[in-house]
This record gives sequence, C-alpha cells and structure tokens, in this order.
Amino acid sequence: MPDRRRHRGPHPADPALFAASALPVLRQATDDLSWLLGRGYAVAAATALVGDRFQLRTRQRLAVRRAACAEARRRARRARRVGAAALANRALAIDGFNCVVTVEAALAGAVVVAGRDGALRDLSAVHGSYRIVTETAAAIAALVAAAAGAQRVICWLDRPVSNSGRLAARLRAAAPGWQVEVVDAPDRALAAAAADAVVATSDGAVLDRCGAWIDLPAAALAATGAPVWRVAL
Repeated sequence: MPDRRRHRGPHPADPALFAASALPVLRQATDDLSWLLGRGYAVAAATALVGDRFQLRTRQRLAVRRAACAEARRRARRARRVGAAALANRALAIDGFNCVVTVEAALAGAVVVAGRDGALRDLSAVHGSYRIVTETAAAIAALVAAAAGAQRVICWLDRPVSNSGRLAARLRAAAPGWQVEVVDAPDRALAAAAADAVVATSDGAVLDRCGAWIDLPAAALAATGAPVWRVAL
C-alpha cells in the first residue's frame, strides 16, 4: 500500500502510551533490555521478553528497543559524541533518511525518543517506503543550517527506498554545496567515511563502527526553537 501521509505526526495512541505516568515503566523496561543486550541476548528475543514482562504495547516496545543499548556501548558512543563546534574544518557524513525523518517527525509533533546513548530517534516506520510530507522542506532547512559549520558535507540516501531520488533533488536544491549520493548501502558508505568525517546518524550499528558522531537532528531542532515532544528513556 502506498504511503499517503501528508504529515509524520503522532500516532493517536501516543498521548496515552507516552504519558508522564507511563515513563517510569518504560525507563525500567529500557534498563532491563539494555542489561540483557549487554549479556549477549538477541535484540528481538530480549525485546519480546521485556515487552511481555511489562505488558508494553507495540509502539512502546519500539521506543524501548530504539532507546536501549548495552552499557559498554552506551559509554563508548557517548565518549565519541561531539557538538556542532567540532564540525569546523571537518567533513560531515550524513545518514540522509535517518536524519531527515527524525526532524520531520519532531516538527510534526510526533514523539521522539532520547536513547541511553544520547541519540534522538523517531518512531516512524519508513521501511522501503518514503513520502515527501508537509514538514520536509522545514526539516531540510534546519539540517542544512545545523551543518553549516562543516568544511564539506556528503549525504547518503538509500536507493531501495521509494522517492529517494526526489528527496535527493530537494537536498541538492537546498544545499548546492553538499554532495548528495543515492546508494544501495548507505551504512557501508558511512562506515567507510568515518575515518575522516564526523558522522550524523542515530543508527546504532553505524555508531558502534564510527569515530566522532553528532546528533544533527537534535542540533537542528534546537536551533529552530520548535516545541519537541522528547521522551528520555
């Protein structure tokens, strides 16, 4: 079924699922899942175990899964996180869909999760299907402004995802100085660039392989001054 959404806003159930009264349980679930991951449990099985124990709904399980990470990985990721000032005289490698969708979601009023590693993550389900939404232009503008201090910017988009070419065209129009590439495997490209560039992504697998990284969506959103529904787990 084609994606016909015009916004990437909140799910109707989110006000209840992520109410202040629900957060203590979600944080305990995140801690428990992180503990299991640190002891070698498979993420899917561990998420099911924790979700069943705390009787979490599907979107709550997704939030906990995206927020959790083993303690050793949490420390390592936080130690390599840098701020916008570190972009001066450095190249910046951007995980395009990862960053754009997070900012789109936040600007549309959707919940975004601050994980144990400090990275901001959305709960959108963009699995091979992407659609330009009302917030896309503002999201791109915010990201371009946040990346302005970098010496050089390269942004990778997933070729298999629908409308990747259209998003690439929007990015090139908004940031003529950026190198925007549509490739089959952005994760590999990001990992290869990490030796020389600061990486902008919240993808845990990439964060574990890269050097310095920046939470570009968080920086972009902070600069806009827009209200953000941020849930720290």
